[in-house]
Amino acid sequence: MSTATEAAPGMASATLLQLMWLASPALPIGGFSYSEGLEAAVHAAHVTTEAQAAGWLVQQLHLTQARGDMAAIAQAMPAWQRGDVQRVQQLNGWVLATRETSELRLQTEQMGRSLADWLRNQHAADAARSAQILELAALSGQRPSYPIAFALATAFTGAVAQQALLAYAFGWAENMVQAAIKAVPLGQSAGQRILARLADEIPAAVAHAEVLPDEARQAFSPMLAILSARHEHQYSRLFRS
Repeated sequence: MSTATEAAPGMASATLLQLMWLASPALPIGGFSYSEGLEAAVHAAHVTTEAQAAGWLVQQLHLTQARGDMAAIAQAMPAWQRGDVQRVQQLNGWVLATRETSELRLQTEQMGRSLADWLRNQHAADAARSAQILELAALSGQRPSYPIAFALATAFTGAVAQQALLAYAFGWAENMVQAAIKAVPLGQSAGQRILARLADEIPAAVAHAEVLPDEARQAFSPMLAILSARHEHQYSRLFRS
Protein backbone atom coordinates (compact mmCIF):
# COMPACT_ATOMS: atom_id res chain seq x y z
CA MET A 1 0.00 0.00 0.00
CA SER A 2 1.47 3.35 -1.05
CA THR A 3 1.83 6.23 1.38
CA ALA A 4 1.73 9.99 0.95
CA THR A 5 5.45 10.19 1.67
CA GLU A 6 6.51 7.99 -1.26
CA ALA A 7 8.08 9.65 -4.31
CA ALA A 8 6.73 9.23 -7.80
CA PRO A 9 7.53 5.81 -9.35
CA GLY A 10 11.06 5.70 -10.70
CA MET A 11 12.25 8.76 -8.78
CA ALA A 12 14.08 8.71 -5.47
CA SER A 13 12.65 10.89 -2.71
CA ALA A 14 15.87 12.90 -2.47
CA THR A 15 15.79 13.62 -6.21
CA LEU A 16 12.16 14.73 -6.06
CA LEU A 17 12.87 17.06 -3.17
CA GLN A 18 15.87 18.57 -4.95
CA LEU A 19 13.80 19.23 -8.07
CA MET A 20 11.04 20.82 -6.02
CA TRP A 21 13.67 23.04 -4.39
CA LEU A 22 15.11 24.10 -7.75
CA ALA A 23 11.62 24.84 -9.12
CA SER A 24 10.58 26.89 -6.11
CA PRO A 25 10.03 30.64 -6.58
CA ALA A 26 11.72 30.98 -3.18
CA LEU A 27 15.06 29.93 -4.69
CA PRO A 28 17.19 33.10 -4.34
CA ILE A 29 17.98 33.65 -8.02
CA GLY A 30 15.61 36.56 -8.76
CA GLY A 31 13.08 34.87 -11.05
CA PHE A 32 10.20 36.73 -9.41
CA SER A 33 11.55 40.08 -10.61
CA TYR A 34 11.08 39.37 -14.35
CA SER A 35 7.99 39.21 -16.55
CA GLU A 36 9.80 38.26 -19.80
CA GLY A 37 7.90 40.79 -21.90
CA LEU A 38 4.51 40.19 -20.30
CA GLU A 39 4.47 43.59 -18.60
CA ALA A 40 5.12 45.26 -21.94
CA ALA A 41 2.34 43.18 -23.51
CA VAL A 42 -0.03 44.43 -20.81
CA HIS A 43 1.13 48.02 -21.38
CA ALA A 44 0.46 47.63 -25.13
CA ALA A 45 -3.04 46.22 -24.39
CA HIS A 46 -2.23 42.84 -25.92
CA VAL A 47 -2.96 41.19 -22.57
CA THR A 48 -5.80 42.66 -20.52
CA THR A 49 -7.85 39.64 -19.37
CA GLU A 50 -7.37 36.26 -17.75
CA ALA A 51 -7.99 34.47 -21.05
CA GLN A 52 -5.45 36.63 -22.88
CA ALA A 53 -2.87 36.12 -20.14
CA ALA A 54 -3.39 32.35 -20.27
CA GLY A 55 -3.13 32.30 -24.06
CA TRP A 56 0.02 34.46 -24.01
CA LEU A 57 1.80 32.21 -21.53
CA VAL A 58 0.78 28.99 -23.26
CA GLN A 59 2.20 30.31 -26.52
CA GLN A 60 5.36 31.45 -24.78
CA LEU A 61 5.76 28.00 -23.23
CA HIS A 62 5.56 26.22 -26.59
CA LEU A 63 7.19 28.78 -28.89
CA THR A 64 10.14 30.01 -26.84
CA GLN A 65 10.64 27.79 -23.81
CA ALA A 66 10.10 24.33 -25.33
CA ARG A 67 11.91 25.08 -28.59
CA GLY A 68 14.70 27.08 -26.94
CA ASP A 69 15.75 27.03 -23.31
CA MET A 70 14.16 23.68 -22.44
CA ALA A 71 15.73 22.01 -25.46
CA ALA A 72 19.11 23.45 -24.43
CA ILE A 73 18.67 22.06 -20.91
CA ALA A 74 17.85 18.61 -22.29
CA GLN A 75 21.10 18.63 -24.26
CA ALA A 76 23.25 20.27 -21.59
CA MET A 77 22.40 17.77 -18.84
CA PRO A 78 24.15 14.77 -20.46
CA ALA A 79 27.03 17.04 -21.50
CA TRP A 80 27.57 18.01 -17.86
CA GLN A 81 27.26 14.38 -16.78
CA ARG A 82 29.99 13.22 -19.15
CA GLY A 83 32.21 16.26 -18.47
CA ASP A 84 31.96 17.67 -22.00
CA VAL A 85 32.69 21.32 -21.24
CA GLN A 86 33.12 22.17 -24.93
CA ARG A 87 29.56 21.06 -25.63
CA VAL A 88 28.29 22.96 -22.59
CA GLN A 89 30.05 26.10 -23.80
CA GLN A 90 28.52 25.69 -27.26
CA LEU A 91 25.02 25.43 -25.79
CA ASN A 92 25.62 28.35 -23.45
CA GLY A 93 26.75 30.49 -26.36
CA TRP A 94 23.61 29.56 -28.26
CA VAL A 95 21.35 30.53 -25.35
CA LEU A 96 23.07 33.90 -24.99
CA ALA A 97 22.80 34.53 -28.74
CA THR A 98 19.02 33.99 -28.65
CA ARG A 99 18.52 36.99 -26.35
CA GLU A 100 17.42 39.73 -28.71
CA THR A 101 17.35 42.58 -26.19
CA SER A 102 19.70 43.69 -23.47
CA GLU A 103 17.17 43.11 -20.67
CA LEU A 104 16.54 39.49 -21.73
CA ARG A 105 20.31 38.93 -21.95
CA LEU A 106 20.82 40.47 -18.52
CA GLN A 107 18.04 38.29 -17.08
CA THR A 108 19.56 34.98 -18.15
CA GLU A 109 23.05 36.11 -17.09
CA GLN A 110 21.90 37.35 -13.67
CA MET A 111 19.85 34.23 -12.95
CA GLY A 112 22.66 32.00 -14.22
CA ARG A 113 25.22 33.75 -12.02
CA SER A 114 22.91 33.62 -8.98
CA LEU A 115 22.22 29.91 -9.47
CA ALA A 116 25.97 29.25 -9.83
CA ASP A 117 26.55 31.11 -6.54
CA TRP A 118 23.81 29.05 -4.87
CA LEU A 119 25.31 25.81 -6.18
CA ARG A 120 28.75 26.86 -4.94
CA ASN A 121 27.34 27.35 -1.46
CA GLN A 122 25.39 24.07 -1.50
CA HIS A 123 28.27 21.90 -2.70
CA ALA A 124 31.27 23.59 -1.09
CA ALA A 125 32.37 20.35 0.58
CA ASP A 126 32.24 18.29 -2.64
CA ALA A 127 35.48 18.74 -4.60
CA ALA A 128 34.24 17.16 -7.84
CA ARG A 129 31.06 19.20 -7.95
CA SER A 130 32.87 22.38 -6.94
CA ALA A 131 35.19 21.87 -9.91
CA GLN A 132 32.21 21.65 -12.28
CA ILE A 133 30.67 24.77 -10.75
CA LEU A 134 33.95 26.59 -11.40
CA GLU A 135 33.75 25.40 -15.02
CA LEU A 136 30.21 26.81 -15.17
CA ALA A 137 31.38 30.16 -13.84
CA ALA A 138 34.20 30.33 -16.39
CA LEU A 139 33.03 28.76 -19.69
CA SER A 140 36.02 30.29 -21.52
CA GLY A 141 34.97 33.84 -20.79
CA GLN A 142 31.22 33.43 -21.38
CA ARG A 143 28.81 34.31 -18.62
CA PRO A 144 26.71 31.31 -17.60
CA SER A 145 23.11 31.45 -18.78
CA TYR A 146 20.29 30.32 -16.52
CA PRO A 147 19.31 27.24 -18.59
CA ILE A 148 22.87 25.93 -18.61
CA ALA A 149 23.26 26.54 -14.87
CA PHE A 150 19.93 24.81 -14.28
CA ALA A 151 21.12 21.84 -16.34
CA LEU A 152 24.13 21.46 -14.04
CA ALA A 153 21.97 21.80 -10.93
CA THR A 154 19.60 19.09 -12.11
CA ALA A 155 22.45 16.86 -13.27
CA PHE A 156 23.65 16.90 -9.64
CA THR A 157 20.25 15.60 -8.47
CA GLY A 158 20.44 12.41 -10.53
CA ALA A 159 17.21 13.27 -12.35
CA VAL A 160 16.62 12.31 -15.97
CA ALA A 161 15.95 15.04 -18.53
CA GLN A 162 12.17 14.63 -18.48
CA GLN A 163 12.02 15.11 -14.73
CA ALA A 164 14.34 18.12 -14.85
CA LEU A 165 12.33 19.77 -17.62
CA LEU A 166 9.06 19.26 -15.77
CA ALA A 167 10.57 21.02 -12.75
CA TYR A 168 12.03 23.83 -14.86
CA ALA A 169 8.79 24.43 -16.75
CA PHE A 170 6.63 24.47 -13.64
CA GLY A 171 9.01 26.86 -11.89
CA TRP A 172 8.88 29.14 -14.93
CA ALA A 173 5.07 28.89 -14.99
CA GLU A 174 4.74 29.84 -11.33
CA ASN A 175 6.91 32.94 -11.77
CA MET A 176 5.07 34.01 -14.91
CA VAL A 177 1.63 33.53 -13.35
CA GLN A 178 2.67 35.71 -10.44
CA ALA A 179 3.84 38.32 -12.93
CA ALA A 180 0.44 38.17 -14.67
CA ILE A 181 -1.40 38.55 -11.36
CA LYS A 182 0.53 41.75 -10.62
CA ALA A 183 0.75 43.23 -14.11
CA VAL A 184 -2.71 42.67 -15.64
CA PRO A 185 -3.81 42.65 -12.72
CA LEU A 186 -5.66 39.44 -11.85
CA GLY A 187 -6.93 37.74 -8.71
CA GLN A 188 -5.37 34.71 -7.09
CA SER A 189 -8.15 32.42 -8.32
CA ALA A 190 -7.55 33.55 -11.90
CA GLY A 191 -3.85 32.90 -11.38
CA GLN A 192 -4.56 29.36 -10.23
CA ARG A 193 -6.72 28.70 -13.28
CA ILE A 194 -3.92 29.90 -15.55
CA LEU A 195 -1.40 27.76 -13.69
CA ALA A 196 -3.69 24.73 -14.09
CA ARG A 197 -3.85 25.33 -17.84
CA LEU A 198 -0.07 25.65 -18.05
CA ALA A 199 0.35 22.45 -16.02
CA ASP A 200 -1.81 20.67 -18.60
CA GLU A 201 0.39 21.99 -21.40
CA ILE A 202 3.78 21.34 -19.80
CA PRO A 203 4.09 17.57 -20.52
CA ALA A 204 3.70 18.15 -24.27
CA ALA A 205 6.22 20.99 -24.15
CA VAL A 206 8.69 18.75 -22.31
CA ALA A 207 8.22 15.91 -24.80
CA HIS A 208 8.89 18.34 -27.66
CA ALA A 209 11.99 19.80 -26.02
CA GLU A 210 13.52 16.38 -25.32
CA VAL A 211 13.70 15.33 -28.97
CA LEU A 212 14.84 18.54 -30.68
CA PRO A 213 18.25 18.27 -32.38
CA ASP A 214 20.58 21.25 -32.74
CA GLU A 215 19.24 22.26 -36.13
CA ALA A 216 15.62 22.37 -34.89
CA ARG A 217 16.29 24.28 -31.67
CA GLN A 218 15.17 27.92 -31.92
CA ALA A 219 13.77 30.89 -30.02
CA PHE A 220 12.22 32.91 -32.87
CA SER A 221 9.62 35.21 -31.31
CA PRO A 222 9.69 38.64 -32.98
CA MET A 223 6.73 40.12 -31.09
CA LEU A 224 8.36 39.22 -27.79
CA ALA A 225 11.61 40.84 -28.90
CA ILE A 226 9.79 44.03 -29.96
CA LEU A 227 7.90 44.24 -26.68
CA SER A 228 11.06 43.60 -24.68
CA ALA A 229 12.84 46.41 -26.55
CA ARG A 230 9.94 48.73 -25.74
CA HIS A 231 9.96 47.62 -22.12
CA GLU A 232 13.56 48.75 -21.75
CA HIS A 233 12.29 52.33 -22.18
CA GLN A 234 8.87 51.96 -20.59
CA TYR A 235 8.16 54.85 -18.24
CA SER A 236 6.67 52.88 -15.34
CA ARG A 237 7.68 49.27 -14.63
CA LEU A 238 7.17 46.67 -11.92
CA PHE A 239 9.53 44.11 -13.47
CA ARG A 240 13.07 44.06 -14.82
CA SER A 241 12.02 42.48 -18.14
